[in-house]
Amino acid sequence: MDFLFTEEHKALREMVRDFARNEIAPLALKMDEDGDYPKELIGRMAQLGLMGITMPVEYGGAGMDPLSQVIAMEEISRASASISVVMAVNNGLVCEPIYHYGTEEQKRRYLVRLAKGEMLGCYGLTEPGSGSDALALSTSVKKVSDGYIINGSKTFISNGFHSDIAIIFATFDKALGYKGITAFLVEKGRKGFLVGKKEKKMGLLGSDTAELIFDNCHIPAEDLLGREGEGYKIALTTLDGGRIGIAAQSIGIAQACLDESIKYSKQRVAFGQVISNFQAIQWMIADMATEIEAARWLTYRAACMRGKGQEYAKEASMAKLYASEMVNRAAYKAVQIHGGYGYIKDYPVERYYRDARVTTLYEGTSEIQRLVIARELLKD
Repeated sequence: MDFLFTEEHKALREMVRDFARNEIAPLALKMDEDGDYPKELIGRMAQLGLMGITMPVEYGGAGMDPLSQVIAMEEISRASASISVVMAVNNGLVCEPIYHYGTEEQKRRYLVRLAKGEMLGCYGLTEPGSGSDALALSTSVKKVSDGYIINGSKTFISNGFHSDIAIIFATFDKALGYKGITAFLVEKGRKGFLVGKKEKKMGLLGSDTAELIFDNCHIPAEDLLGREGEGYKIALTTLDGGRIGIAAQSIGIAQACLDESIKYSKQRVAFGQVISNFQAIQWMIADMATEIEAARWLTYRAACMRGKGQEYAKEASMAKLYASEMVNRAAYKAVQIHGGYGYIKDYPVERYYRDARVTTLYEGTSEIQRLVIARELLKD
């Protein structure tokens, strides 16, 4: 698959792989146990250009293409899925919509700092009563003489606890449907903007997921993102790109599962020989490797289409659907190959198994991906 890569892509892959192996992987277990990550690690990633990888250099980014983002995401996820979440949200769900829909002042004020790692962002769409059905969101906004007032709450927000700024979606009137949904940039520290509980999760324990609460929170007019009523469009187009990132994350976790399974199978002795000699183990490893490659092709294709400015919603959903379901199969096989040891926290496949599970849920469930794919195929 190297024929898809330029020399710059190859150099990026080696640089990020070395960084992930040497600086992230040794901390992965501790981050999982502590339920947090060292902030200096994110600063180091920013120095390498990974927190604004596709943003233009003039806005503090690395100026790379979407395929570069996929390459970097896979390598970071291979070492720690938790850290890849921090990177994915800041890049795909925060920097991207500000770049595409923000004013020049917003780009200078927020995007530059986000891309340089001076700020961390989060994306607030999901609510207690609205997940896949984004039109059901009930966070309300009303216009006042000097801006807007937001009331409501968001849940399951990745980076929500540590972030400095949030992109928040609210509606002027639920009766307006998608036409009432509007996006805002909301900085932490604004009166009426509170961080609620930090969620206790199955996996991705090294990254934070939190509730965000808005109690008569005043937003200045200049922090409207895009135009009034444009929020639903912003949300959906942002998620299209974000799904490619989750596909890349899934591939990274799956590759780590395969790496550990190969290593363990060559060391573990049963019935007088290493278990890699057994056909049952060989077939599981062969299936894992084949499905990982298939997921890579789908994901690289979607990223390349995006980089060329082509329509890619269907391809992004295909990549996300296949890769996320694939990594759950790979994690299952990895634990199975490890036997009882795979159920013990001393072995990383236990963490991979937990981390993999959410990939079929966030940024659009597998069911939503199937709906998107079918809609694209069946439309006139």
